Formats: sequence, C-alpha cells, structure tokens
Amino acid sequence: MVLITIFVAIIFLLMESCKHAPFVTEDISGIIPTPVDSTGSGSSNDIACNPDTIYFDNTILPLFISNCAKGGCHDAASAQDGIILNSYSNIINTADIEPFDTDAGHLVEVITESDPDDRMPPPPNQPLTSQQVNQIVQWINQGAQNNHCDECDTLNVTYSGKIKPILDGKCTGCHSGSAPSGGIHLSAYSGAQTAALDGRLFGAVNHSAGFVPMPQGGNKLPQCEIDAIRIWADAGAPNN
Repeated sequence: MVLITIFVAIIFLLMESCKHAPFVTEDISGIIPTPVDSTGSGSSNDIACNPDTIYFDNTILPLFISNCAKGGCHDAASAQDGIILNSYSNIINTADIEPFDTDAGHLVEVITESDPDDRMPPPPNQPLTSQQVNQIVQWINQGAQNNHCDECDTLNVTYSGKIKPILDGKCTGCHSGSAPSGGIHLSAYSGAQTAALDGRLFGAVNHSAGFVPMPQGGNKLPQCEIDAIRIWADAGAPNN
C-alpha cells in the first residue's frame, strides 16, 4: 500500500513539472510602423519620384502622345509603318525598342536623325529637343519600364520651374512650330501667357465644358499639374 502511495505521488509531481506557462499573444499593433508618405500628397500608396529615374507615365508617354501619337502619324487610327505610340504595350510592341540597349532598336536612330526626310517627328513638326531625346535614351537604358511616380508640390509654382516643363513635355508637340494646333503656341512664354490669361490653357487641361480636352488623344494631366497651371494663371501667369 505504501509503494502504491509513493508511486502516485511521483506521477503527480512529474505532471506538475511538465506544465508550461500559458502562451500570451502580445498586442503589437501599436508598434507596427506606419508607411511614411514622403510626397506630401497624403496617401501611403504614393511613390516618391527619384530624380535619377525617368518614369514612363510621367515623362515618356506624354512625350509620345504630344509629338508622335497624332492623326496621320502614330495614333491607333493611322499607325504609320505599323507603329502605334499611344500606350506602353503599343510602344514596346511596335516601336522596335530593346530595353537596356539603345543601339539595338530603331527608335533612337529616327529621333536623332539629322535628315528631315528621315527624322521623326517629320516636318513641319519640330524635332524633339535634346532633353527629350536624352529622356527617351535614359528610359530605355533603365530598362524601358512601365513605371510612374507621384509627387505633388504646388507651394512654389513658377513658369520656369513648373509650368514650362509641363508644357514642353505634354503640349508643345502639337502647340509649337509654324502651324501650331488651334493657333495656340505654347513653346514660348508669350504664347503660354496668352493662353493662360484668357482661360484656354486651364479650361483645356481641366477638360472644362466648352473646351477641347487636352492633351488630345492622351490621358488627363495629373491633378497636381492641373492645379499648378490654375495657380500660375490666377497669379497673372508671371514669367518667373
């Protein structure tokens, strides 16, 4: 009887020694870092712009829409030589672009051609500026990616720092040269000022009633750029 009692006591002690402290699930919700919005636009989904990167949506597509994807050239309806330059997939699939290698494709050759008969865009359109050519070259060398960034700054809107880059990249392909579309010349300050002060510039980019939506055949400008144009026009369209 004594042996049985001792055996039961040993079993009880072993059971007690095998018990674990209960698992406690710690509430860590208060220490998980919140995504930081570095763009100032208030959305944690924004992608800050890297000044060393050329972004397709921000720079390359508007450049092609303004200068190339026009009636009689490389819009979807005309598709000269089978080339359509109105979207990423069409540009990649029809424009003979080899990511990371500007020498392998045909695009850089035609936009840097000195012979007007072979150059793109063809006369009477203005040739791409050296800056625009460099942007395309850099984009290809960076892999010809379908990328974008979001960055909005309307606190210090100037013509030289904000408005002219928008117009040069997204408008002057149609609104420059000897026969600018609609008679609106936006490659020089005087023409931009006139269109801003009479309301045509903001009305067009804002897609307001009674105005032809611009960029024609392209997406509406980002709201930040539309706001910048409005702010500049409301300030009297200064040459600053």
